[in-house]
Parts: sequence; C-alpha cells; structure tokens
Amino acid sequence: MLTEREVLRENDKKLVIGKHVYGELYGCDPEILSNAEKLVEIVRKAAEIGGFTLLDVKAWHIYPGVSVVGIVLESHISIHTWPEYGFATVDVYTCGETGDPVSAYLYIVKSLRAKKYTLKTSDRSYEWV
Repeated sequence: MLTEREVLRENDKKLVIGKHVYGELYGCDPEILSNAEKLVEIVRKAAEIGGFTLLDVKAWHIYPGVSVVGIVLESHISIHTWPEYGFATVDVYTCGETGDPVSAYLYIVKSLRAKKYTLKTSDRSYEWV
C-alpha cells in the first residue's frame, strides 16, 4: 500500500514489465466461435504473430461456446466465446519487454471476423521507487 509520500512515476525503473491487451468482440462468425479446433489454430498463430513462445494450448467446450487458453512463456492468451450472441472476450497478457500483444490481439479480431470490437490496454508493470 502506498502512503501519500510514495508516488510512482512513469520514468521510475521497472523491474517487471507487464503488457495487458484485452477486449470484447461483437458480430463474430458463430461457426468459428463454436469450433474448438479452429480457435486453437487461431491462438497458435496469434502467439507466433505476437512473437511469443507457445508452451501449450487447451480448449474446452462450454456449450454452446468454447474457452481456449494458450500458455506462452511470457504469460497467456485466452478466448471465451458465446456463438449464440456472436460474442467473444479476448485476453493477451505478456511479461517482459519483447513481444507484441496488440498484433496478436488484432489477428484474433480479424480471424473471428468481428464486426465491432473494443481494445483496452493496461500497464501491469511493477516499478521500484
């Protein structure tokens, strides 16, 4: 917990770099959203495009949707789908200075054929003051 005198500044030394890109996708292709194998392929390619080291990908049918989680050495990529609404949530989180979570996220948006989407970012870094 920070006291009034402890203020984090943008230029302070960062010991842990965390980049979090996430959002909601609307108007997606319901056939893709319900296809676990296709979603696994999409996560694999997103990891490659983002420059991440993919360790494993798992998918679970939570009918009628699918949840897919890719564990990358740098952190994770996840997609949760609701094909009945043409809706998905996507999360790309990386630790470290390498990798491009925005490119990975945008690849997923394109692959799910989203008609509309949000893109949110959060700096999840730990800074030493």
